[in-house]
Amino acid sequence: MKKYLLVFLMLICCGLSMLAQQQNEGGKTRPKVGLVLGGGGAKGAAAIGILKELEREKIPVDYIAGTSIGAIIGGLYAQGYRADDLEKLFRSQNWLALLADRDTTLVGKVYKEEDGVIYVFGFPVRRKADADNNTGFWMLHGDHVYNFLDSLVSRSPVQRGIVKRAIPFSCVAFDIRRQQEIVLDTGSLARNMRASMAIPGAFKPVQIDTLMLVDGGMGNNLPVDVVRKMGADIVIAVDLQQRKRDDYRSPFSFLKGLGGILDWLAERPDIKKYNVNRTKADLYINPDLGSYGVTDFNAKAIKAILKIGEDTGILYRKQLGTFMKDHQR
Repeated sequence: MKKYLLVFLMLICCGLSMLAQQQNEGGKTRPKVGLVLGGGGAKGAAAIGILKELEREKIPVDYIAGTSIGAIIGGLYAQGYRADDLEKLFRSQNWLALLADRDTTLVGKVYKEEDGVIYVFGFPVRRKADADNNTGFWMLHGDHVYNFLDSLVSRSPVQRGIVKRAIPFSCVAFDIRRQQEIVLDTGSLARNMRASMAIPGAFKPVQIDTLMLVDGGMGNNLPVDVVRKMGADIVIAVDLQQRKRDDYRSPFSFLKGLGGILDWLAERPDIKKYNVNRTKADLYINPDLGSYGVTDFNAKAIKAILKIGEDTGILYRKQLGTFMKDHQR
């Protein structure tokens, strides 16, 4: 009996081997596609237009890595939300209220100075005299944004069984204690996304065990290397940076004195890695966002940024259409 069983197993193995050989000889295999979404605050709305084109061209996404707003968009996309869902979210959400942990209906500007006092999201953050002396400091807790992200994850298409499985996802944060990049791919997704977007000096860091995590843009704002390590054969990267030193200086430039953290962020400490990662992407997409900045979360700006993203996606339509064919092997 054992002899017959052994022969049967050998025949199965031979059959599978022959089938695999036929597939390799007769057809091309699809490479694994990695999607990278860079940081950029409100400018992240532009990435949604790129996602729309990926969907139109039926380009599969096997892995996603993101930083800051790219972590939020990427994390939700990995959970089954589609580009149209994310567009509705960006259009309908009061982002200022969400980020500020308060109702900002009557807040005209994110940052302003009035009667010698500096305000962020309508909060009196510090006196101008204190800012000049680099003393006094206030921080947004980020509780509302965490709860919001947690609710989106808990009722995502994946969690509700509408989409069978989540896309493997990693996001980048930065440990200010050890001053090193941290890749988050396990544990609470909402917590990981919240950590990746915690602009130092503006938002309270997220503590995970001994790690004190802030915005991943301090270490890796375009994590092409991360998605490669996840297993991607080819990488599509959406970079929201408009120049080497982006607009992190405004409106948070008054916080530069906090141990130099904000100044370090503004000077782009990851610039060497950033430049390498840009060249390592197989398809590098950098929407022209003009003068729009990281804090332009008002409805008019979001509408315009979404449109820029969609127009950029259309410009890349032909490239995206031939992308998979060119990379099949």
